[in-house]
Amino acid sequence: MKRLKQLITDLKLSQDAPDAALMREFIFYSPKMPLRLHQEQLIAESKQFSLPVFDTYFTNSELSINCFSWGNGKKKVLLTHGWASKAPDFYELIVELRKIEDLEIIAFDAPGNGSSISEFSNLMLYADSVKAIALNYAQPDALIGHSLGGMANVIAIQELGITPGLLISIAPLIRLKENFEQSLDSVSIGAKHQDIFFENFTKEFPVSASHFNLTELYQLNPGIDHFLAFDPADHISPYPFLKEFLNKYPAISSKSYEEVGHYKILKSADVIGDIIEKVQALS
Repeated sequence: MKRLKQLITDLKLSQDAPDAALMREFIFYSPKMPLRLHQEQLIAESKQFSLPVFDTYFTNSELSINCFSWGNGKKKVLLTHGWASKAPDFYELIVELRKIEDLEIIAFDAPGNGSSISEFSNLMLYADSVKAIALNYAQPDALIGHSLGGMANVIAIQELGITPGLLISIAPLIRLKENFEQSLDSVSIGAKHQDIFFENFTKEFPVSASHFNLTELYQLNPGIDHFLAFDPADHISPYPFLKEFLNKYPAISSKSYEEVGHYKILKSADVIGDIIEKVQALS
């Protein structure tokens, strides 16, 4: 968090002529929060392993993601965390999932998040982490993703060409460009300088940030059991984007949870109860 605070300070001081490198670092640096005691205990009870993930865009080299699993059942559930998060942030959900028989719960820290070392992170590193687990450890029967993790899960299973028995998206991001704009707005970066960031983004990736829009990218079979949980007052994953997405793909079932917010939705007893019910129904 210290590094992020310094970036915010530097950008606010230079808002009239912000440095392009500073804007890039601000967007792609994922701040890290230390584990709390109960999270440390959860990790200590897990089977731990690592898998390689190739970083195509930042370093053009192989990175390593730290992975964790609980249980050894035949049914596999994969949890994909959001930005600036980590596997044990699913603590409350994992506790309840562990009560289900014949289940293995798999989670990971995406590059640059939690315990997985990388200077920067991005959506494709998240998606490639999901793909690495499916290809080199176990193909999940169910995928549960929060925020950026929800978007990453969709991209990963589309690229893999697999159809899991269950897909759950919790407050998923729908439009990445607008999320970046929201972040840059928060440090008073004006539209003219935001345009510079987005021009550089297109050169680096090399697609525009607006390419990452689930309403346009989504190609999953309408027969897939896809459940989406959201708070209509969520400012990070705004409801108008979710509504447009859900209207276009009516086969996706969804449920509104009031006053849980973008992060606390992971701790909501109602959300967890509904997820557990759906996982238990996996055939």
